[in-house]
Amino acid sequence: MIKFCLKSMGCKSNQFEGQIISQNLISAGFCEVKNIQDADYYILNSCSVTHKSDNEAMYLLRHAHSLGAKTILTGCIAQIEKDKLSDEPYIDFIFGNEDKFYIAKYLEEGKTCVIKDLMSENVFCKVRLEDTTKTRISLKIQDGCDNRCSYCIIPFGRGKSRSADSDFIISEINRYTNLGYKEVVLTGIHIGLWGKEFNKELLNLLKEIEERTSIPRYRLGSLNPHEITPELLDFLQTSGKFCPHFHLSLQSACNKTLKRMNRHYSVEFYLDQIEDIVSRFNKPFLGSDIIAGFAGETDEDFETTISNLKKSKLSQIHTFPYSVRKGTAAEKMEGHLPDEIKEYRASVIKQISAEKYHAFINSNIGEEAEVLIEKRLDKRGKYKGITRNYLTVRLDDGEFNTLKKICLTNKMLSDI
Repeated sequence: MIKFCLKSMGCKSNQFEGQIISQNLISAGFCEVKNIQDADYYILNSCSVTHKSDNEAMYLLRHAHSLGAKTILTGCIAQIEKDKLSDEPYIDFIFGNEDKFYIAKYLEEGKTCVIKDLMSENVFCKVRLEDTTKTRISLKIQDGCDNRCSYCIIPFGRGKSRSADSDFIISEINRYTNLGYKEVVLTGIHIGLWGKEFNKELLNLLKEIEERTSIPRYRLGSLNPHEITPELLDFLQTSGKFCPHFHLSLQSACNKTLKRMNRHYSVEFYLDQIEDIVSRFNKPFLGSDIIAGFAGETDEDFETTISNLKKSKLSQIHTFPYSVRKGTAAEKMEGHLPDEIKEYRASVIKQISAEKYHAFINSNIGEEAEVLIEKRLDKRGKYKGITRNYLTVRLDDGEFNTLKKICLTNKMLSDI
């Protein structure tokens, strides 16, 4: 039996696709193993958001090759850098972002490199996940991106925006519900663009989910600020299924920097928007992305970002140092900063995030919450669950894959 070891890097869409790769290979008669030493093939489902992820990918492939495994590179690096990497001795096979689902077929046919041109692809690639071992499941509803943010290479790795049709999405959610899932997470590369080619909006899809499914809970992936409209919030406010968890793709808290990034909103706009969300929902979780040390970011710009982040009502901030991506508009900009400055600025933002998250946890103590118990007893004899507003809790008692109403205590939230 052919054995494979798989690692998926990066975003929730890539993690979802990694599960599909594994599922398809097992269906074809392969056996998945955890240790590279035991594998005939090492499959890396890669991410190309930063230089760090690129470097990590090459290290992993070299390491696997040195241990005797045949290496397969797929994901965004494979899609973007296929010409550059095709002659590397430690990479045996390269398959593109939509070709990753047919690895067993290509291996049988003796193909070593298959890369579909995603920039000319107009149809969403429908794949079904059969995994029934978890309580929450991701459903990819969209792929690609039509934006051209000056720092981002991902559109070249994912192609233009393509949406799953609503009937497919509804049928998948209903199938998951019948399998016992209690929560679905709607993911994609840019889910705010869902339905663009059908002359529909994300709000149309959410209304169908409410009307045509019985899933107890759904959660949204990342949205750009201007995609969280008053109409969307009006609807979500009345929903019995929506989990009040928003992830805003902000990228900066300085207007000068946002303009250089080609982001079409202002800090003032999304700070007001955050205030609106907080006023509408009880203890909503508000996550965000911030790039530290973007090209041309002055000390004054950074101080502006810090000031705005501190006064915002964000719950948590995911940040990373800016990484130059070849082929992007930002690559040719002036004012690129040394790595140590970018790392320092990221560390300052991480500290602000830690303080905000701690304050968010404390603000929830004493609140009644619905918890989805998603893991059985751990080594400490605790059950692990997640609230609608994205807090992880540990409980002394419970039942796997059930929803339980509890009053949150400091012990439940601090014992993580």
